[in-house]
Amino acid sequence: MLDGLNLINSLPLAALEVGQHWYWGIGNLKVHGQVIVVSWFVMGLLIIASLAATRKIEKIPSGMQNFMEYVLEFLRDLAKNQLGEKEYRPWLPFIGTLFLFIFVSNWSGALIPWKVLEIPEGELAAPTNDINTTVALALLTSLAYFYAGLSKKGLGYFAHYVEPIPVLLPIKILEDFTKPLSLSFRLFGNILADELVVAVLVFLVPLLIPLPLMALGLFTSAIQALVFATLAGAYIHEALEDTHEEEHG
Repeated sequence: MLDGLNLINSLPLAALEVGQHWYWGIGNLKVHGQVIVVSWFVMGLLIIASLAATRKIEKIPSGMQNFMEYVLEFLRDLAKNQLGEKEYRPWLPFIGTLFLFIFVSNWSGALIPWKVLEIPEGELAAPTNDINTTVALALLTSLAYFYAGLSKKGLGYFAHYVEPIPVLLPIKILEDFTKPLSLSFRLFGNILADELVVAVLVFLVPLLIPLPLMALGLFTSAIQALVFATLAGAYIHEALEDTHEEEHG
């Protein structure tokens, strides 16, 4: 899933530009270098944490193993609440990866002073601060729920577009466009706004006032990761639920 994110993120999915960017040329493509760098940093943190937690498995967990088991239990509950006991297991890796990547990305932007590191153009920031990253995540979510429906029903999945009455076809098609738009712009807008507000206040009042806002930013960053993963699970559940209704109707 992370490889898919990097591939999609290298494509010009959105023309929206906020500030300057450090571009890498790959053939005819122009890639936002700062996004790739920080994305791999986030993935590196997740990989290191996973290896540290599984390096020496103990019957009575402690330390990093105990922490990661708590995280896994949280992700299991998150997926189970959206998809149900019977359906959540195949989708736990996808939903869990979405949550962890977004959560660590958001917190990296709030906790790590990326602006201290100089790059040729632009500045380093959380990957979710870039619209291309959030659009890529949203499109992966759309592909996931289409796959969920098609894997259960085959081409019969598309029958729900004209149920209960065919006149709903344009509305249901429009929903498929609005879902990724809503996911991507909500995440991008919240993270960008939070970082801009903190940056302005740090410039104006260097010490006292930004601290409570930074704490609030950490909380809202975690909520944004939870909202994105929850909605992804809900969309997948909708695709599977249509199948169940047709099977039991």
